[in-house]
Amino acid sequence: METLGGTEFAPEQTYLNTAGCGLLPTRAAEAVGALARELVAGRAGGSGDSSAVTAVRHSFARLAGVGADRVAVGSSVSVHVALVAQALPPGAEVLFPEGEYSSVVTPFTVRGDLRIRYAPLDGLADAVRPGTALVAFSTVRSADGRIADLTAVRKAAEAHGARTLADASQSAGWLPLAAGDWDYTVTAGYKFLLCPRGVSFLTVGEDAQPSLVPIHAGPSAGERQWTFYGPVEDLSASARRYDETPAFLPYHGAEHALALLEEVGIDAIHAYATGLAERFREGLAELGHTAIPGESAIVAVPGLGDRAAELVRRGVIVSSRAGNLRAAFHLYNGVADVDRALAALADVQP
Repeated sequence: METLGGTEFAPEQTYLNTAGCGLLPTRAAEAVGALARELVAGRAGGSGDSSAVTAVRHSFARLAGVGADRVAVGSSVSVHVALVAQALPPGAEVLFPEGEYSSVVTPFTVRGDLRIRYAPLDGLADAVRPGTALVAFSTVRSADGRIADLTAVRKAAEAHGARTLADASQSAGWLPLAAGDWDYTVTAGYKFLLCPRGVSFLTVGEDAQPSLVPIHAGPSAGERQWTFYGPVEDLSASARRYDETPAFLPYHGAEHALALLEEVGIDAIHAYATGLAERFREGLAELGHTAIPGESAIVAVPGLGDRAAELVRRGVIVSSRAGNLRAAFHLYNGVADVDRALAALADVQP
């Protein structure tokens, strides 16, 4: 099957669940395997190489449109969000879209001393008001693939002096990301960025950096990296001060996954993936199903979430979220995947 991903991928089924977890490129899997074999053999290089982390940081920075000095690396989005959450003063108001992903919301709600508000996604910009300290939201919604009105949210936050936290986990890798438009962005690497689990990114705007305290700073966060004993007193002047000490195995894979995305180009992936998604929406309409409209690479069909398990049994890997049947398209999918998914859905009785 000819796809934009070429020979880098070898799915054995129709895989339409990148919104849950992306497939590893062959080159990324080989890099992880090579390091694992070093660990098995007890060779000197088995612990991993920080140069891979540096390469990943710079690659993501290029994909995100910011300097590498604005990028911190870690293992999970919730840890990055927690850094932002702990920096807010008691009583600060945080605004979320209704149904926002739990990793974005929970680090704020567990504090117990913040004012939490929710608004419909399509009314998020209008809900920003004087006194709103932070607007935290996903650029593309996990449950249904809807794309937030990024321009409107940014302008509303600027007008009221609110900071912004954008979660790009469901968009980075297929939708162009301008991380510099936001005070903070967080991005899980294991979805459309095709990295192993254990890779995530935080970008911090220069004006926003003084507000964050690097509460989990470790040996890699110093201006001189790998200070192993005593306090790290020379914290990096860049966003690297917010690094979690990285896990080398996933970062060795991530180096090659992000390099592939750069080679193909996000604009090309965007056009390709959204084209497949539109073909799927059109086919759904012919079957009498109404997908949530939009130009997203993630397609959700309300009320059909209970059919996901049967599609999976038929070799079409999709997911069920918030009652929706959810399918996501990426560079390793093709027209044959769309047609196979539609045929399987037509055969599944309600």
